[in-house]
Amino acid sequence: MSVLFATSEAYPLIKTGGLADVSGALPAALTELGVDVRLVLPRYGDLALREDQTTEHLARLDVLGQPVDILHTVMPDSGVRVYLVDHPTFSARQGNPYMGPDGNSWHDNPDRFALFARAAVAVATGEVDPDWHPDVVHANDWQTGLIPALLHEAEKPQTVFTLHNLAYQGVFDRSTFERLGLPWSLWRPDGVEFWGNMSFIKGGIVFADRITTVSPNYAREIQTAEFGYGLDGLLRHRSDALVGILNGIGSDWDPETDPALVAPYSRDKLDGKAANKAALQKELGLPIRDDVPLIVHVGRLVEQKGIDLVIQALSMLGQRDVQFACLGSGERRFEQALRARAEADPERIAVRIGYDEGLAHRLEGGGDAFIMPSRFEPCGLNQLYSLKYGTVPIVHSVGGLADTVTPATPATLRDGSATGIVMGQVDVTSILWSIDEFTALFNRPDDLKQVRQRAMAQQYDWGASARSYLDLYQAISNAETK
Repeated sequence: MSVLFATSEAYPLIKTGGLADVSGALPAALTELGVDVRLVLPRYGDLALREDQTTEHLARLDVLGQPVDILHTVMPDSGVRVYLVDHPTFSARQGNPYMGPDGNSWHDNPDRFALFARAAVAVATGEVDPDWHPDVVHANDWQTGLIPALLHEAEKPQTVFTLHNLAYQGVFDRSTFERLGLPWSLWRPDGVEFWGNMSFIKGGIVFADRITTVSPNYAREIQTAEFGYGLDGLLRHRSDALVGILNGIGSDWDPETDPALVAPYSRDKLDGKAANKAALQKELGLPIRDDVPLIVHVGRLVEQKGIDLVIQALSMLGQRDVQFACLGSGERRFEQALRARAEADPERIAVRIGYDEGLAHRLEGGGDAFIMPSRFEPCGLNQLYSLKYGTVPIVHSVGGLADTVTPATPATLRDGSATGIVMGQVDVTSILWSIDEFTALFNRPDDLKQVRQRAMAQQYDWGASARSYLDLYQAISNAETK
């Protein structure tokens, strides 16, 4: 089985969010199962290549009259082979792959990712390496949505398209479609046309042989008007081809071996968590106290994640004896509001704007709870990290959060199945309720230990997810040969 995994980011080469974690870990797990999986992604200007990581020039393509180079490298830890699509629209630009320093999307994103799609198709059809033909092309999110569309007329390979977040669709006007030089056969309601515009993500949904989401519950949710973003009807139409496969977490997230922590700990030996909490409080400038709950958050500062509600709740803490620490970047209004809250309440609130992988690990290791009040959440990775680290997840019951966190109730505390605090709805009142619920749990040490240990006993490794994807690849390959 050979697979070309097309993605716009992959850790540790480039990361803005969970897609990068998936794109780094899933191919590595598939490789361990014997799959010949290779990545293809853009060669961004600030791609984090290690000093000992070499690149090799494989081919030069002509993409609509533009020269595009295909480079080759290898993932430093997993050994997974990587094709890098090198063109000035990627390589001559620093910073976020999708948006400029003003927080707005790059004006030429449709041109960039249409070019990337055509280059990926060239790899998939043997134009770059005539000796390698993947059985399956696995595309991810809107940036790769044109790949299944462009491959639709080819006999091989089969295609899988994964929806990591349906809210980001890559919708552009008709003049953009015309400028991109795409086949006119795609401009139809059962193609990429979307209410007079074009939609990259619709290309993947319509033309892929199989569609996956990153949790079973999200696969159900996106077939409803509330979560479908105008594509729920199409997704219901393609429901026979749609499946939810829960994401996993990599071995780099493990409190027993995590080099970012000051002290290792495990489900059976939790003492090290207190040392990590004290070190984190010191690092963030918070009072070092073991008698108050430290609630943490790491993520993109956007409305989807409920950060606006968290900010409102922080202004309404009143006399609550809690601490809050946040690491993230996103919309400037939220960055500024969080900074203002930290300045106004430095004894309880610490904020770091940006992304720091080591600090993200220390927040999971030192936090008592991780708050994640997402309005919607396709899978979520931070609640999985939190479960692994015994950092009690506080979540809204949507998407993958509902699939992975068992609410602490009198019944689940009695039978030992509780792993977190779960909100049935998400608003400021619910967030304050969840803080109070966790504070009450924190003040019952025996119950807190039981919830932590149950959480840490959960198994969400990439091995199980990779086996599910391999079964899917084999199923469509076998169906194609019949």
